[in-house]
Amino acid sequence: MRIGVMVGPERGRYRTKIERMVADAQWAEGAGLASIWIPQIPDDFDALTAAALIGARTTRIEIGTAVVPVQPRHPIALAHQALSTQAACDGRLTLGLGVSHHWVIDEMLGLPYERPAATLRAYLDVLDPALAGPGMVEVDNDRFRIHNPIDITDLAPTPVMVAALGPVMLRLAGERTDGTILWLADERAIGSHIAPAINAAAEAAGRRPPRIVAGVPVCLCADDEVDVAVQRANRVLSESEVSPNYQKLLDRGDARTVGDLLAAGSGTSIERRLRSFADAGATDVSLRVVPIGDTREEKLASSRRTRDYIAALAGDL
Repeated sequence: MRIGVMVGPERGRYRTKIERMVADAQWAEGAGLASIWIPQIPDDFDALTAAALIGARTTRIEIGTAVVPVQPRHPIALAHQALSTQAACDGRLTLGLGVSHHWVIDEMLGLPYERPAATLRAYLDVLDPALAGPGMVEVDNDRFRIHNPIDITDLAPTPVMVAALGPVMLRLAGERTDGTILWLADERAIGSHIAPAINAAAEAAGRRPPRIVAGVPVCLCADDEVDVAVQRANRVLSESEVSPNYQKLLDRGDARTVGDLLAAGSGTSIERRLRSFADAGATDVSLRVVPIGDTREEKLASSRRTRDYIAALAGDL
């Protein structure tokens, strides 16, 4: 199982955000980690822009978006941005896509949120040829009529992964993409729902086994601080739990809150928890550091301890 980290979800201190994101990515690369994953938060920095900036200042590490909603972008515009970013990343970009949530697409953006899987399928009809390399994109489906040449980079093809939580999206991910990027999926949800569905779809489509990237919060701490870490994870990471999509996913597993997914405690305890994700079928983890402490200095020290531990994993288990 490959070890990656999330970069860029922290809010605030915007004057220094770019440098901090780049520094975090350079740390991950220097630590030998396999990948970094950049979330697309509705009110924060653009993930593909961040990927381009990071790509220009790193040399080896995989750079993934986790994930870019498709509805606000025309697929050709998205292809232009993704391919330009791929050029900046020298071929190391993995384009993570999703259909987001009703409260983002409908309530915040005023766009329709009907038949999200059909929406993504129509986008993939355009993105598949656009991301395959220079040439003409000719698509005429029930949503798009496109006759557009694209010649941005021959660093191709660009891998595509999707945030697939339910059966229909998992089937689409297995049939058409390189895998899925998850959040709020615990070991039981992955082992009994995610992995069997996406693997079966990929096999039926004659595709290689897909990647399954599990998002896992992590905190290295004393055993008597685990409850504190769980409480902090629930406090700072719980906003997505209200989404019906995530509620359905939580019903597939044993976790009821994001804190239930937290890998916390000693290094041995964390490694045991991460291995349980691998045993369930995850091919990768995207670790979200959760620092604890009463002061900023204590939280920074906690973050450094956890990052040192992650670095010791050297990119895989």
